[in-house]
Amino acid sequence: MNPSTLTVTSMTTVEEAEAFRTLNEEWISHFFTIEESDRMTLDDPFGAIVDPGGDVLIVRDGVEIVGCVALVRSSDDVFELSKMALTPAVRGKGLGRQLIKAAIERARGLGAGTLFLGSSTKLPNAVHLYETTGFQHMSPEQVPLAPYARANVFMRMAL
Repeated sequence: MNPSTLTVTSMTTVEEAEAFRTLNEEWISHFFTIEESDRMTLDDPFGAIVDPGGDVLIVRDGVEIVGCVALVRSSDDVFELSKMALTPAVRGKGLGRQLIKAAIERARGLGAGTLFLGSSTKLPNAVHLYETTGFQHMSPEQVPLAPYARANVFMRMAL
């Protein structure tokens, strides 16, 4: 992974939507079970995320897609940081932090005042990453959308 060849752009093509699905299916099925809400989002990310005012960011190392993250609009100024995934080969190299920072900036550009997320204690590296990028823990009752069955860690960030 060469930092000078990394680019982060909004998802615009069918190829990128397919990579979004593949990257997420890999980690979700490894640790959990793919839920119906995952299937709806992964099968049609343009309809489920982009068209209602969100975005999916795609990370490339040169021409290879190596990561993604979704910003799902929950209300006018509240977005969910969702479906963040990196290929196994680039994990642990700081790319997740870069991706979160890019997602925060993009969320601000979309008018977000708050970002929230659901994660899991089965993903301690992810939870730690969210904590060190400024997300703060909150109770499940404070989550704007129905959480995934796998989610037992809930966090938010005021932008």
